[in-house]
Amino acid sequence: MSNRITRRLFTASALAALAAPAVAEPPAVSLRPLLRPASIRAARAAAEAEALIAQARLSGDVGYAVLDTETGAVLESRAPATGLPPASVTKALTALYALDTLGAAHRFETRLVATGPVADGVLRGDLVLAGGGDPTLDTDALADMAAALKRAGVREVTGGFRVWGGAVPYRRAIDARQPVHAGYNPALSGLSLNHNRVRFEWTRTGADYAITMDARSGRYRPDVTVARMRVADRSAPVFTYTDAGARDDWTVARAALGGGGARWLPVRKPELYAGEVFATFARSHGIVLKAPGEIDDAAPQGRTLVTHQSDPLADILRGMLRYSTNITAEMVGMAASARRRGRALDLAASAREMTGWARAALGMETSALRDHSGLDDRSRLSPLDMARALAAAGRAQALRPLLREVTLRDARGRPRRGHPARVQAKTGTLYFVSTLAGYVTAPDGRGLAFAILTADDALRSRIDPSRGERPRGARGWNLRAKRLQQALIARWSEVHGG
Repeated sequence: MSNRITRRLFTASALAALAAPAVAEPPAVSLRPLLRPASIRAARAAAEAEALIAQARLSGDVGYAVLDTETGAVLESRAPATGLPPASVTKALTALYALDTLGAAHRFETRLVATGPVADGVLRGDLVLAGGGDPTLDTDALADMAAALKRAGVREVTGGFRVWGGAVPYRRAIDARQPVHAGYNPALSGLSLNHNRVRFEWTRTGADYAITMDARSGRYRPDVTVARMRVADRSAPVFTYTDAGARDDWTVARAALGGGGARWLPVRKPELYAGEVFATFARSHGIVLKAPGEIDDAAPQGRTLVTHQSDPLADILRGMLRYSTNITAEMVGMAASARRRGRALDLAASAREMTGWARAALGMETSALRDHSGLDDRSRLSPLDMARALAAAGRAQALRPLLREVTLRDARGRPRRGHPARVQAKTGTLYFVSTLAGYVTAPDGRGLAFAILTADDALRSRIDPSRGERPRGARGWNLRAKRLQQALIARWSEVHGG
């Protein structure tokens, strides 16, 4: 099992489509680099790194590992086997998991399905909007699907209008411990629109406020009623949420509104949200639909009238890694698990499936993941496991083309212009957690894979995540952690590739 998965990950044509051919023959088994023997140079390097860590004045744990991508040799490490919260660095592993399982060219499909015949422009049966787990479906796409339905000749539907999202098991929020109003923590469903977020906008009109809730995207901004907002005469809390059955009911504190503004709020009724927006566009084409009703069982059967395809998976992952979109990570991870198991798995089971894959395919023996995005701080990865996975993937150029360029900066945060090292990496940030993992091309062209994980679990344990307030000291702690990351990378590029 391990050999089969690993060969596929590092040699399959799906990954080869991402970039140029690998620079060396990839291993047929999990890569397990050996630590270098102790030497004067290694001792001096470790002392220099400890001095940088001391200067950073970070409480908690600091672990890192840096490897040669060509040979897999461990060049330096500190607490390499210590499991720490990876935060959004998890998304880099999720990308590898999805690429290995689904392939870089995979596209998600959203369909309009007719459960009855269409004759003379009349659909005698139900129309079903069926989600296929597309994490990038937006309002513009639903508008195009409504136009395509009209072009297909449908002008009337005698049955009901149904919505189905069972390709991804419903979950009210990615992490239930997060603030209720956090837009980065929406519901999960196989039918997810605009990252399952609704835009709340307010404008002062005299002594009151004009409120809109809409599903805007690039070309359209249809109003929605499945999410409703009421201004309450209070100073705190800023938001409250109530599950009103067929809609999300919100209130906002009048004292927090000021003169006007806007923000994205999470959607907890994703199928009904998408259904309402689609029905709005269908009506603009003269196709009047009944109020959407949810389908809780298996995928709908019938004739597919319209299909919307997402961009290729590689492009979706590039956007996920650039913008660190939590819902995209969860949905592509769950899609990969469903492919592997032949059925949809809930988030917890899917995270366990990815953990098992990471251990078998990449030798990540200390990995224990709770999700695919890193939002859950109870996930654990070790620096050596993560660096080892990146080194192996680097040999096949599987991940590096998808990562963002990271600008090296000095101790005062200013860009180090003209620095010869090139860095491509994924960041991860939670309060009192800061992580960075990726690749360095050193000045002499040598390739390095690294993972830096820093966390203070004691300080995190005092946080009430439901409050949504930045805890005291978190900003300074995270800034110092990021400066340490920059200093370590700059030093590695000089020591190991100067």
